[in-house]
Amino acid sequence: MQLNVDVQIACDGDGIPTEDDICNWIEATLQQSGRSPDGRVDLAVRVVGTEEIRRLNGLYREQDKPTNVLSFPAGEIDGLPDDEARSLGDIVICAAVVADEASEQGKVLADHWCHMLVHGALHLLGFDHANDAETIEMEGLETVILASQNVTDPYAGS
Repeated sequence: MQLNVDVQIACDGDGIPTEDDICNWIEATLQQSGRSPDGRVDLAVRVVGTEEIRRLNGLYREQDKPTNVLSFPAGEIDGLPDDEARSLGDIVICAAVVADEASEQGKVLADHWCHMLVHGALHLLGFDHANDAETIEMEGLETVILASQNVTDPYAGS
């Protein structure tokens, strides 16, 4: 797999990870997911403020409030030549919400960023948490991937 991550920082904020960290966390997720696509893979990560995430959350999830991360899978493109890059989609993550959650939950900010990006990337690969079985699978995989990045299990004790 050859990964290209387009990182867009569209807001200010303390603790926003470096582009290298974002790319490394996404790559680790794809490699350890069991669903990593072959060939060239593109995806975008956009770091935004609360107003942009609120607007997107309202438009696509009918929830008029900011959220931590949204994933927009690209889906399959019929007839795409094998040598063309496959787009996985977009991850939009709100710097302020991630920082607030980390503070409220007593988590290391960088660890929470990693968790939210792993979570968003797994959604691009088709993982979900709409029922108990899916939640167990997705959270278990998140925990394994996060451990490979030296991040403590975010679900421990919950």
